[in-house]
Amino acid sequence: MADTPLISSPATRRGEESDVYHGVAVPDPYRWLEDGSSPEVAEWVAIHNSRTRQALDARPTWRGWHERLSALVALPTTLDLVVAGEQLFVLERAQGADQYALVVRSAVRPEVPARVLLDPAALAADGAVAIDWFHPSHDGSLVAYGLSEGGTENSVLHVMRVATGEVLADRIPNTRAASVAWLPDHSGFWYAVYPEGDEYHRHIRFHVLGTPASDDPVVFDRLPTPQSWPDVSVSTDGEWVLVHLMVGWSQVDVHLLHVPTEEWTVVVEGVEAQSSFRFSSSSLVGVTTLDAPNSRVVRASLEAPGEWVTVVPERPDVVLGRLVVCEGDLVVSASRVAVDHLERYTAEGELVHTVDLGAASVAALDADDGHLFAAVATFGAPIGVARIEADGGVHAWSRAIDPALLPELTVTQVFYPSLDGTQIPMFVAHRVDITPSADTPLILTGYGGFAIAESPVWMPNLAAWCAAGGVYAIAGLRGGYEYGESWHQAGRRGNKQRVFDDFHSAADWLVAQGHTRRDLLALHGGSNGGLLMGAAITQRPDLAPVVWCAVPLLDMIRFPQFLIARLWTDEYGDPDVAEEFQWLWDYSPYHHVQQGAQYPAVLFTTAEGDTRVDPCHARKMAALLTEASASQATRPILLWQAGRAGHGVGKPASMRVREGADVLAFFCWQLGVEHLA
Repeated sequence: MADTPLISSPATRRGEESDVYHGVAVPDPYRWLEDGSSPEVAEWVAIHNSRTRQALDARPTWRGWHERLSALVALPTTLDLVVAGEQLFVLERAQGADQYALVVRSAVRPEVPARVLLDPAALAADGAVAIDWFHPSHDGSLVAYGLSEGGTENSVLHVMRVATGEVLADRIPNTRAASVAWLPDHSGFWYAVYPEGDEYHRHIRFHVLGTPASDDPVVFDRLPTPQSWPDVSVSTDGEWVLVHLMVGWSQVDVHLLHVPTEEWTVVVEGVEAQSSFRFSSSSLVGVTTLDAPNSRVVRASLEAPGEWVTVVPERPDVVLGRLVVCEGDLVVSASRVAVDHLERYTAEGELVHTVDLGAASVAALDADDGHLFAAVATFGAPIGVARIEADGGVHAWSRAIDPALLPELTVTQVFYPSLDGTQIPMFVAHRVDITPSADTPLILTGYGGFAIAESPVWMPNLAAWCAAGGVYAIAGLRGGYEYGESWHQAGRRGNKQRVFDDFHSAADWLVAQGHTRRDLLALHGGSNGGLLMGAAITQRPDLAPVVWCAVPLLDMIRFPQFLIARLWTDEYGDPDVAEEFQWLWDYSPYHHVQQGAQYPAVLFTTAEGDTRVDPCHARKMAALLTEASASQATRPILLWQAGRAGHGVGKPASMRVREGADVLAFFCWQLGVEHLA
């Protein structure tokens, strides 16, 4: 229990705003905090930021965490990779760098030194310019890439000549998360773009190098909803273009364009299934959940793309993921309860071999001209690049890392019962010489949404905490993808409460099994996981004494009105629909704060440049909890709103280090832990 005197929390003006949804009065006393451009809001944020900094900078453990995390975050790591011809393009962060740089390597001779094509450190002194994405031409002679500043992810497309580093004059704004499909002669490309000033209505245009982007014709804009999300790819001969159109988070429509005749054909449309296709010689191959919640591999001809033949059938114990074509074979990432391996099949679906990657996940996978590469992630080391040989051999491109920074971890996958008896998977990580007990501080995290599995991945906070003697647990909640699309469906829309029940049950199980004590348990989650934290705070304030709630959604009645959040009504529900409003109203954390309740200590973190989840969620919830909590003398409610940062993508390493030190020092403070083992 914390006993350090706290800085008094400033009073926050309370308004009288209220709305009526479907006959239900919905109060919103801190609506004025939604306006991030207001001088009054800016002053309020400055006061809370100052209070938070004074509180956290005074923690005796902060400097130690900062030093440890500085060394861990400085380790080289990989974010993405693409193979083009005999070149491997990699987005990687070098030792000690603040941002990821775009690097090109030889795909066939690893001994050849890598060449940095673009280091965004040269573009902003504070490290706030980031490379959001990149797409090389088929032969690797040109690369299109997106740059954004301050964490906004609002990319501007640029083009570079790879051999010389020359940046062409072409500039295309509004290319957030763009896909780019190059012509074979690399004279132009199809690309995804947004209308100026519009968060929705994404569409596909075609650009000829050296011409004004304003002249680019629209190629595809058949959107079932304004929120639909098209991406584009092209065959190597340039005759066929594929458009994948996400319609919510459980449906992907696919359209095929024959370029010479300008004729469109529907591959699949209007069906609740996720499908992802690639070109393979004169056919399409893809992974689909249609009639297969765990996915199957299918093939179709270009002349009859809607007639599918199953090549690799669905299996009950494996979920299929990414698929690439390598020398005519099909290579697919496959997962058993969130742990990945690779499977290689002939074009007819005969298994060639399985590639064991250990307790890992595949963060990226690509192949070209027989060169197959994967970015492999684990809990125990930064993401690295591995070349996969034709015989299934794995050759990791090693980096020099001081083993003293990365003590060996034990990672165990356990299973526990949720409230309704469903068995939920969970990873538990700790140092090999540590045995979890009732005296062990433990951090529990989860996500549970958008068909994202909690797989092994490099997390510097986990590495630092475990290296210091703590235990880290990652729950694979429903709403994710640990068991495929059926697991996703079990935790979305009207089933969202199951996700919260799964998380509460994880905390209770860890305590009951003696992995920790209730007063040594800390919780954290971000984004959709921040909503999870909001539900834990309001539904089970006794669950743990301290919570880190990062870039969260918390007002689930007004959330579609902010930024790009209408994209998520398919996952959560739409408050304008009476039945779906009730789903949201039943758990919306902002609307379930009780005056005078004993709430845990909470650190809310957000960022002014977040263009996904509006920072107003954290501001409003911090104000309301500060007003309501009866335990603030010992369990403070703190808010930190970072400047020149966003949802997390593109955040400079130095900023990640400070945030990590803040969080771990806050946890130690509230758990009464001055040092770990």
